[in-house]
Amino acid sequence: FTVQQDKCAMKVCTDACLFGAVVAKNYPTAGNCLDIGTGTGLVSLMYAQKNPDCNIDAVEIDKAAAEQAEQNFAASAWAERLNIIYADILAFGVQKKYDCIISNPPFFEDDLKSQDMLKNNAKHNTSLSLTGLSKIVKEQLTSAGIFAVLLPFHRVNYFIEQAAGNDLYLIQQVLIKQTPTHDFFRGILFFSKTKSLAVKSEIIIKNEEGNYTDKFTAALKDYYLYL
Repeated sequence: FTVQQDKCAMKVCTDACLFGAVVAKNYPTAGNCLDIGTGTGLVSLMYAQKNPDCNIDAVEIDKAAAEQAEQNFAASAWAERLNIIYADILAFGVQKKYDCIISNPPFFEDDLKSQDMLKNNAKHNTSLSLTGLSKIVKEQLTSAGIFAVLLPFHRVNYFIEQAAGNDLYLIQQVLIKQTPTHDFFRGILFFSKTKSLAVKSEIIIKNEEGNYTDKFTAALKDYYLYL
């Protein structure tokens, strides 16, 4: 599939691609999936590619981004299973429960904002806080469902505590760094409503020579044309 992004405030980035690949591979479902803050629709498309029996509702608050995601969905091979919903997730009000919920949410609570309000909504908690996100997931997730979220590393422990307060418990954590000498900068977290010992791992995007690592390549090879 191809992702058009000219109408979206936040563009496709490497960590979002890695998030989509890790989620699609680790937690397949034949049920219903909810993508909160779909943007271009990238993660929904990646999930649809790997999960042929899954139906996906993708919610987006920004009208231009919702329209672009809809176009990207329509141009894909899985259009009949991808449904864009132009709405504020806080006023979603759908009674359906989801077997899988995925989100690349507003990242930077209380951090410096830009003059671009569209970018603020996409990147900060202007419209959705992390606390609000965990409450929504608790309401919409099935009892055996999985919730996956991509966060900046400095928000990982904070969100794990927030989620536990809403009966969502960490079951897997994948920390991401650019190179072996860099600090971690993103975390991919998986939660369920059942407590268990969390499996923890890491992915380094590039090695010391500046080439993609085997782990990164293995995750993205089914999506990138020239990897």
